[in-house]
Amino acid sequence: MKSVRIGAGLGFYGDSWRPVRASLERGGVQYIASDHLAELTLAILQKDRQKDPAAGYARDLVPMLVDLWPLAAPRGVKFVLNAGGLNPLGARAALAAAFAARGWKARIATVSGDDVAQRLDELRAAGEPLAHMDSGADIAGVRARLLFANAYLGAQPIAEALARGADIVLTGRAADAALALGPLVHELGWRWDEWDKLAQGLTVGHLLECSGQASGGNFGSALEWAKIPDLLHLGYPIAEVTADGAALFTKAPATGGRVSFDTLRQQLLYEVHDPHAYVSPDVVLDIGSLRLDDLGGDRVRVTGAGGAPRPAKLKIVAGYHDGWMGTGMIGFSWPDAYRKCAASAAIIEALVTENRLPVEETNVEYVGYDSLLGANADPTYREQLNECFLRMTVRTQDRHAAEAFGRLFPWLGLSGPPYAGGFHGIERAKELLGIWPTLAARELIEPRVAVSVEDV
Repeated sequence: MKSVRIGAGLGFYGDSWRPVRASLERGGVQYIASDHLAELTLAILQKDRQKDPAAGYARDLVPMLVDLWPLAAPRGVKFVLNAGGLNPLGARAALAAAFAARGWKARIATVSGDDVAQRLDELRAAGEPLAHMDSGADIAGVRARLLFANAYLGAQPIAEALARGADIVLTGRAADAALALGPLVHELGWRWDEWDKLAQGLTVGHLLECSGQASGGNFGSALEWAKIPDLLHLGYPIAEVTADGAALFTKAPATGGRVSFDTLRQQLLYEVHDPHAYVSPDVVLDIGSLRLDDLGGDRVRVTGAGGAPRPAKLKIVAGYHDGWMGTGMIGFSWPDAYRKCAASAAIIEALVTENRLPVEETNVEYVGYDSLLGANADPTYREQLNECFLRMTVRTQDRHAAEAFGRLFPWLGLSGPPYAGGFHGIERAKELLGIWPTLAARELIEPRVAVSVEDV
């Protein structure tokens, strides 16, 4: 029975591609599915694009493929990446220039059409309210401040690009798991209405999308994580999938980490709201029927996914200007480190009031006590801190007020509680981008999706 072997690439913009080298050299992979777009990455790329209209794509794309292509090309390994972000054509141009400069040959495909920022009024006129998915709020409240809007595309244009001979497929905001599902449909000849097979492919993509998280990274609790071998050389997961949809998960030989029932099931539940209806653009997955058989030796067989027809609507993630963030940070040492921080926070809040800064929202964190645990922090512990940092942020519509907020902190170094042992300087105000998730009928979006192929 025919099979295809897909390796995990990056799990987010800025992730390491070093483990991909092992998958290429000794993992026997035919494809690398690399997910560069976390849920908020488009907001980061929008800030890049505001500074440089030619930007807006994941800048780790070019150095990653410059490093990996000499290993991949002789082995015939293909890449599928959503590193195009807000500018897939710009990403292709940058990659093509880097390859051409080195005399390398490749067929690079781009998938575009996910950008609907200029079509929002058209979509509303067609009957799509574009209300906020969670709150139901009317988009009219942020319409004038919207900066980008991108639909989550599925695997079909990726499969089309591969059918046209692409060696590298660059997409914009494709769904994470679609990066693996596209190659599976292309290689194994699945139909787009074979829901159980598509559900198996979605499962594979979901288990691969977070790089090392399915092979022992970010795993466990209560010192279970410490039992994962050789995190320094952790290998990214690899899935070998047969035509019937069955998948065998493993990793490259002589790499660290672990592929097991436990590491896979932890990733399986990642970002899943309803395990019986995990929605993607291509199929709705029921993971309740999945079977994971741990075969030992870093091998787990995954079967039994249940699939239902794809949804009628596609998710859109839009971003809008939401004011400015001002930041200040100062640290104190034992004794009474926490109390010194708390007293400083009260002073800063009073100064905000006295100076009539138009602050809409204030966030206070005590680094070393509650900046990670929040309300779950143990209050009996805070009096024992050897050191503590106060970090305060504010949101305001006035950029000058955000800048002024940071300038309230330095004088505490000599005129506040003793002893200020750490001051992080005055940070520039940062633009805040709010996220607007919504839905629109797929028939209004998919006809505009385009696949283009360029030989370098």
